[in-house]
Amino acid sequence: MTTHPAATINREASASGTLLVFGVVLAALTEAIASTVLSLSRGDIIGDIYATPDEFAWLDVGYTAFKLIGFMVAGSMLTRIRPLGLVIGSTLAMGLASGMASATTSLSLLIALRVVQGLAGGVLLVAGQATIFLAFRSAHQPILQALFAMGAVVAPATLAPALQGWLLDSQSWTWIFYCNVVLSLGAAGLLLMVDDPAPVMTRKRPLDWVGVSLLSIALFCFTYVFSQGSRWDWFEEPRILWLSVVGVASLFLFLGQQVLRKGTGLLDFTLFRSDDFAFAFIVSFVAGAALFGSAFLIPSFAVSVLAFTPTDAGLLLLPSGAVFVAALLFAAFLMQVRRVPPFATVPFGIVLIMVAMWMLSGSTSESGAPDMMAAILLRGLGLGFLFLSITLIAFTNLDKRNLASGIGLFNTGRQLGGLVGVAGLQTLIDHNVAANVAVLGASVNAGGQAVIERLAGTAAMLAARGMDAVPASRAAMALLGRAVTGQSIVIAFDTAFNAVALLFVVAAPMLVAIKVGLARRAKARQTHPDR
Repeated sequence: MTTHPAATINREASASGTLLVFGVVLAALTEAIASTVLSLSRGDIIGDIYATPDEFAWLDVGYTAFKLIGFMVAGSMLTRIRPLGLVIGSTLAMGLASGMASATTSLSLLIALRVVQGLAGGVLLVAGQATIFLAFRSAHQPILQALFAMGAVVAPATLAPALQGWLLDSQSWTWIFYCNVVLSLGAAGLLLMVDDPAPVMTRKRPLDWVGVSLLSIALFCFTYVFSQGSRWDWFEEPRILWLSVVGVASLFLFLGQQVLRKGTGLLDFTLFRSDDFAFAFIVSFVAGAALFGSAFLIPSFAVSVLAFTPTDAGLLLLPSGAVFVAALLFAAFLMQVRRVPPFATVPFGIVLIMVAMWMLSGSTSESGAPDMMAAILLRGLGLGFLFLSITLIAFTNLDKRNLASGIGLFNTGRQLGGLVGVAGLQTLIDHNVAANVAVLGASVNAGGQAVIERLAGTAAMLAARGMDAVPASRAAMALLGRAVTGQSIVIAFDTAFNAVALLFVVAAPMLVAIKVGLARRAKARQTHPDR
């Protein structure tokens, strides 16, 4: 008599859990679309809202800065608001802001809406991941975190660019925001149908407004400096210099203020007592640089060198998304079923990413999607093994009372790593293009026989098509200069691909040393617990 009711309850709990996970993943997908909306639609949006590049930059800076702020304040918000309620609220805020953004061409309003999207996106990701950790047992977390990563990590790196490229070519940039409205409503609808997992019982404390203000200033300054510094040649521009000074000063003031708060501030220093979290936080910074850096390089190379359309550039990364997902699921199987420790797949992921970037460094202006696909697939495979591992290493053993703060800090490290990685690669490309043009231009001797023959052949071809002799000679010279510039850009991108590979060559021994040091610290604690 008791079997049937028990089975019914289990089925209902299973259905509710499935809806919960699917709803959170769908909500994370809305943030993925919002965070990457400017990557391919830059020219379209600038033309429609009549903005200068400097004005347009605030759309990106506002979103990213407030996303970082959302990461850091979400932990405090979860002591006041039930996790599922916070996910639903932030998802609806994302949808509302996206709907308004699709219906306006006012730059000021768009900037304000991007700020709302960024804050909602940061809170959404932290609250969503925390909800999954709170609602399910730790034994099920590998597969659940793999599913969450599909919306939070895979989508912005692979799916979102493909979707946006297709919408740009077939419709307009406003349709990208329309899609987010539909996804937000769908995610919120699913989450309203599920049972709310019990919240963590923590003592409510007043929000640290001073800490929030200082950290917000620091994060805003760093976001602007890293995202715009390469455009202004870094410290050659006083604005970048002063924002860097203000950002560093605010960060140190924030850290000092947090120490004085003695555990009641915004930053939970006890997180770093966990050796696993400390190690994963450092790895997240490096992995963020690799993820965002490679996601920036590959479409940029396809568009600027290979002359791909936005759709083709977006589709270039789509196959790696399937491999990324397969790697996440396989890693989850190893950890959940075969009980393989999460750390075991980290070196494998690092090696695969290094090999992929090294393979891409051999790309030329004649390369196509088939030539790059093997390396792109390897990149997806490596990222899949790396990101699930560091997620489980970071959070599996954390106390549930500071789990949300740990998730926020971990995501902040990954996002800042991405900002630093993209800024460094952009600067490297800019400087290498200028240097390569100078070197190659000097090598093209105007009196050389090969150069003379090429100019003469090009001029003859243009003259045969009806151009006068003098303009044909000038056009031939211009075409030769364009070829030199094009080759300089190719070499610069190849150097950048190599730089991502070398990042891990340098970082891998350091990470091993850090892991060994943390293990020794843990052993010393066990031997001398009074210290």
